[in-house]
Amino acid sequence: MSDWIAAVILGLVEGLTEFIPVSSTGHLLLTKKALGLPSGFWDTFSVMIQLGAILAVVAIYFQRLWGVFLRLPHDPQARWFAASVVISVIPSMAVAFVAHDFIKTVLFESIGLICVMLILGGVVLLMVDRWAPRPKEHDAMQLSFKRALGIGLCQILAMIPGVSRSGATIVGGVFIGIDRRAAAEFSFFMAIPTMLGAFVLDFWENRDVLTGENLGVIAVGFVVSFIAGLVVVKTMLDFISRFGLAAFGWWRIAVGAAGLAILALG
Repeated sequence: MSDWIAAVILGLVEGLTEFIPVSSTGHLLLTKKALGLPSGFWDTFSVMIQLGAILAVVAIYFQRLWGVFLRLPHDPQARWFAASVVISVIPSMAVAFVAHDFIKTVLFESIGLICVMLILGGVVLLMVDRWAPRPKEHDAMQLSFKRALGIGLCQILAMIPGVSRSGATIVGGVFIGIDRRAAAEFSFFMAIPTMLGAFVLDFWENRDVLTGENLGVIAVGFVVSFIAGLVVVKTMLDFISRFGLAAFGWWRIAVGAAGLAILALG
């Protein structure tokens, strides 16, 4: 398969799955295996095209985020929101800094682990959709620091491929008393520094293999993930508000079970 076609397919998978609770990393790794793509460059590619998805969130929320930035010097609410996002990403960034090599070289290579985590995550989504506690907070930009830290601790689980960063943060938020829509929106805001940090770290560690041709392939995946991410972010909040999380749970279970069946068949 042409590298350019593979870049388009992986870009679509990244953009369509990054902000819904189905595990973009798990889907990317399964897709990479299905396409027969080797490790190495394509693992780096999967991380670096996340920048396209990040920019999709920035583009959609640009006015609100820019407004917060301009108000930081004189608006306590703006400073509160900025501080809550910073607090929420510190735990996962600390773990990623310490365990980055183990995560990429060990956990990312276990297809069986990914499939199992997809299934377990799907069961959790079905449970939270039915037995979620009554929400106490409804504004993603005014969460208490305690709840922001709680969501941040949940994001650490997403270091395991197949768990889902958005899934862990949304479910964690719902369980600690945040409205589903607000939890999803705060997950979007958390994604910006989290994924940007992962992008910068991977770019620096793999700068020697990023040749002109490789950068062209990455650029294709970047653009595709940006466009797909725009579509998903624009529709995600309304979908969760109307239909809940069950659909994503069943999807995860189906994909994980299919993956385990294929592994069993060799």
